[in-house]
Parts: sequence; structure tokens; C-alpha cells
Amino acid sequence: MKRDKLHLQPHKTGGLLITFCGLDGCGKTTMIRRLAEYLEGWNKPVLCTRQPTALMRETKIFRTYMDESNHTAYDYRCLSLMAAGDRLQHINKVILPALAEGKCVLSDRYLYSWIANLRARGYTRDRWTDEIASYMLEPDFAFFIDVPVQVAVERVRSRAAERDRYIDMELQYRLRRQYRRIAAQNKGILLSSLKSEDVLFSEILHHIERHRWLRHGPKRAGI
Repeated sequence: MKRDKLHLQPHKTGGLLITFCGLDGCGKTTMIRRLAEYLEGWNKPVLCTRQPTALMRETKIFRTYMDESNHTAYDYRCLSLMAAGDRLQHINKVILPALAEGKCVLSDRYLYSWIANLRARGYTRDRWTDEIASYMLEPDFAFFIDVPVQVAVERVRSRAAERDRYIDMELQYRLRRQYRRIAAQNKGILLSSLKSEDVLFSEILHHIERHRWLRHGPKRAGI
């Protein structure tokens, strides 16, 4: 079923919203850290955050889908609806106030990850996601960090705490396809993390360095 572009809400603030999505192990967390350090080095106000929030990540249903192969006790639509509520709460009570204060918000994952996961699990005909997305904020820059599945998994396995973590390999392949598709449909910025860390970071800077927030400085909404 062909999907149209998601219709998100412009945030209309003096801040800057930058999101990063991609497979676990794609390098987005490293890019967020480096970008935050770069901006703070220029005395720019920054908020680093992530979706889903810690509250959602600690639920039994979320941990079951992340850590176990047997998901029969739960319905994935239920998890997706809970995640949607978590994201809306986070946007309205954390991200939007920070943007209104003129901050740059760097989000580790965003609604694109939520939709990619739902579609990758076979829920390709669900239309309620489009309506919920219409209440979410449109990023100024939506980066999709692309990496081959095997490379991503090797990176995850190299972390001591995740060496034995359950990973659904077939799901990872479907997720990668969905991320690439969603990026193309929504004017996302697709970048490859097969390049060196420095080259990838320079490409990110190239995209954002001409934005008014960086050239003229942050300002509070209404000022």
C-alpha cells in the first residue's frame, strides 16, 4: 500500500529540532554527542533527549519485544499505541517547551522509528498512525543514519552489556528498508555511517550550518 508523506505540525518557535533515526548500531548516538558538544562549544543552548522515554522503555511489554523472542503474551498494536502516547506526552511537555525557550533539541529516535517498527512488523495498512503523526512536530532536520544490518549488529555485539542481547535479524532487514523508504517519502536526510566518523559528522554540519538558528542565534518564541 503506497504511503503518502506524513503531515506533521511546524513548531513555529525560535528553537531548532533535529532528529536521528536508524538501526541500533548505526552511530546516531555518537553523532548526537558530537553535535551537542559542537553546539555547546559555541554557547548554544542544547537539550539531548530520546524516544521512547525511559518510562516507556521500562515497561514489561516494551522489554519483552526488545529482549525476548516470544511475544505471544502481548499485541504489538497495543505497544505501538502506548509508544504513541509516550511520544505525544514527551513532545508537548519536554520538546516543545525547550524549543519555545530557543533551544536546539537533539532527539535520539523520533516518530519515524515508531512508524518504521510498526510497518516492519507487518502493520502496513494501519492508517491511525497518520492521524497521530499529524499532532507531532516536524523536525527542522530529520537525519536517517543508514548502515548494513550485519555491520550494525556487529557494533551492538561489541558492547559488553549487549553481547548476548536478543536480536531479530529478519526484523532488522525489514527495518532498514522502512527507514530508507520513510526518509525518501518525508524529505529525510539519508547518510551512510560506513564513512569515517569525522566524515559523517562533517556531512551533518554541512546540512545545518546555514540554518537561521545557527547564523543568528536562538531566540524565545514571541521575541
